[in-house]
Amino acid sequence: MDNAVSLLRAECPLVHCITNYVTVNDVANAILAIGGSPIMADDIAEAGEIAAVSRALVINIGTLNARTVESMAAAGKAANEHGVPVVLDPVGAGASALRCQCVDRLLREVKFSIIRGNLSEVSYIAGYESRTKGVDSGLTAADADPVRVASAVADRFGAVTVITGAVDTVVGSGRIARIKAGCAEMGKVTGTGCMLSGITGAFAGAVSDPFEAAVAAAVSMGIAGEMAYERTKDIGTGSLRTAIIDALSRMDDAVIRAHGGISYEER
Repeated sequence: MDNAVSLLRAECPLVHCITNYVTVNDVANAILAIGGSPIMADDIAEAGEIAAVSRALVINIGTLNARTVESMAAAGKAANEHGVPVVLDPVGAGASALRCQCVDRLLREVKFSIIRGNLSEVSYIAGYESRTKGVDSGLTAADADPVRVASAVADRFGAVTVITGAVDTVVGSGRIARIKAGCAEMGKVTGTGCMLSGITGAFAGAVSDPFEAAVAAAVSMGIAGEMAYERTKDIGTGSLRTAIIDALSRMDDAVIRAHGGISYEER
């Protein structure tokens, strides 16, 4: 992961996002800031075609509707056929029958390289009981251990699994990373999770190892949040949102190395 940001900026991968319309602009700008090239194509007539020529596909079910479910499935299948890594952000999984049906269908029909969500969302995918509050995690530390939940998903679906929280947990086939970066105030800005999923796609499009791509994305977003908060803590959350994108645009490998905050262990 030592040169992940440099590699991403050199490659400038095309990242196809079928994402939620509440945060689509921020997702596009975050991808641009970290060094990727976003395209937001969610019509069934082109979703598969665009996915096939992209370097990564990000599927985010935040503002779900019946039309985009078909586009997500078509894009995911096309990406699989052309060896394009696919990232799933199962926003609000477990909150409604439609979301559960969509996630279940996508997991049946599409092979994901990376699955990223909060503890409640990933717990639903793992088959554990979860209590979803909107798109926020409804589980407490007493209910589930992030490593156990992420490991269950990684083993079942063969995908690197990321659970975000005060400490982000990344689980691959034989490795675990814990990332301590970011700040609580990021939770006051709509879309920081969506932005993270977008830049995860950007890293996945440039870094061959999805585990390393997921770690690089999580630590980059966390550091960006810390840098942004230091600049805007006396201003407000609207400025924090913009400052996060500013910080992503200034991110480099040296900043990540200097921050630290990542611990690894074997499974």
